[in-house]
Amino acid sequence: MFGVTTSDDYRPVAWMGRYPIDVTTLLVGVHVGLLVLTCFLYAFGFAGFLEPLIFRSTDVLTIGRVWQIATYAFVHLPYSAGALLWFVIEMYMLFAFGREVERFIGRRGFIALYSLLLLVPTLVLTAVGFLAPFAFAGSGTLHLGVFVAFACIYPNVEMFMLRIQTKWIAIILVAIGTLFAMAVHDWATMIVLWTTVAVAFLYIRSRGAGPELAWLSRIREIVRPRPKLRIVQKPTARPSTERDDVYASIDPILDKISKSGIGSLTAQERRQLDRARNRLLNEPK
Repeated sequence: MFGVTTSDDYRPVAWMGRYPIDVTTLLVGVHVGLLVLTCFLYAFGFAGFLEPLIFRSTDVLTIGRVWQIATYAFVHLPYSAGALLWFVIEMYMLFAFGREVERFIGRRGFIALYSLLLLVPTLVLTAVGFLAPFAFAGSGTLHLGVFVAFACIYPNVEMFMLRIQTKWIAIILVAIGTLFAMAVHDWATMIVLWTTVAVAFLYIRSRGAGPELAWLSRIREIVRPRPKLRIVQKPTARPSTERDDVYASIDPILDKISKSGIGSLTAQERRQLDRARNRLLNEPK
């Protein structure tokens, strides 16, 4: 099942001995390296350097810190041991499932998907930020989107020892995130979560994979331009075979007339010539 690719763009970025280094592996290395750097900044009292990198809609809209739309996902705040444990799970999800998504849609396709999952949620938060201020940091929801993309490609694959299909695991994770965000009134997480799910699902659908939705197919049928009707006249069959037979039957008679004149024809040849002429005259035009 795994290892399927629909793109001719699936090539490793580099090789480390016999092991290929793909985009997913590089992303895992970047995130792990930044987490270690963040821990050192916290340890030596330089955590303030991370503040300009955390997404805040007011900073983007008022003082022009537009880079926060992308840098928020690379800020991993080590505020508890549980956060570090979730980071380990998150990196596993990115490495295990991101490689399969990258293999399926190709390197450029995966970079495009990751970029959309990175930018679109905070762009939505920025737009909604005109109504209320929002702040967001971390890459947990982003990498959940990578798993949702994997579940869209392989919805019926059974994972883990519980033998639960990936589509149900994705639904459970999204439901848990939604309920938690509702309980603590974390509307920024709610917006980012559902925007991420929508981006992952629609992007995989645009690549020709993902579950078939009857309502989406009906909408496509409605909005699809209908072909213009054109009346095509039914061609009439020409009795070409019969006509060829007629000409073949009178060719010897015509040759005789050209050589010896019509007076040289016998009574039988005259009757044959008359029958052929009448058949040609009575043919439909």
